[in-house]
Amino acid sequence: MNNNQILTGSTVIALVLGLPAIAAAEDHEIPFEEAHVFFELNHTDGDLGIHALVDGDAWKRLAISDHNDNVIMNVIVRGQLRQQGLTEVFFESDEPSFDDLPPRKFFSRFPAGIYEIEGLTLDGDELESETEVTHVMPAPAEPTVNALPMAEQCDEEEPGYDAPTLTSPVTIAWPEVDHTHPDLGSPRNSTNIKIFNYEVVVEAEVEGLNGEEFTSKFSALLPPDVTSMTIPEEFLAQSDTFKYEVLAREESFNQTAVESCFLLADNGP
Repeated sequence: MNNNQILTGSTVIALVLGLPAIAAAEDHEIPFEEAHVFFELNHTDGDLGIHALVDGDAWKRLAISDHNDNVIMNVIVRGQLRQQGLTEVFFESDEPSFDDLPPRKFFSRFPAGIYEIEGLTLDGDELESETEVTHVMPAPAEPTVNALPMAEQCDEEEPGYDAPTLTSPVTIAWPEVDHTHPDLGSPRNSTNIKIFNYEVVVEAEVEGLNGEEFTSKFSALLPPDVTSMTIPEEFLAQSDTFKYEVLAREESFNQTAVESCFLLADNGP
């Protein structure tokens, strides 16, 4: 779900790869409130991507470097937006399939280690934080929906379409994720893992006031000791066809997602 926009005129954000790291204008370094670089695995589709979330004081320049001091992203804010400054940025990379980019090659592009995030405030002070990037990937959650196994095929035009038909209430539940992914990342199939939180996302295509469809979304972040979520009836009342996702997020913020779907019998025409 990525929207790419090109900004024209005098207000632009330039994202430049491989530029030199930011030179400090002051010796005083201010930490970011949040500074995370992490990986997301879509276990269902078979792809990996790198993400980052940075939040803090207003800045006009931001750079991220890997543990070898290679700058992997440099953001320069220009024009009116430079006067206003940015406080938060989130990005996610392209996520080609494993056929195009095998996991081993993906992880070699982004080695584990301490990554540095640097910025310059509007007043020229230096922002700097470090974050540990690991290759520890949680095992996929194995959710059930109303105690039924997750569907394997959610495209009704494809053979093997097996979305279960349910009656409300609808509860998505899964066993606790207590080990790493058995096939990729490092270490593999280890029980030495701490889940930071789980996330449940449910989506439905609904019709808006102008007759155009849009995606209605329900999401919840859950602590590691909560492994089920009952979807609110108000959300289920919008449609009879739903997709859902369960993410297990490890303490380094690396996350593994599984996706599936269900139908709701009592919301039919």
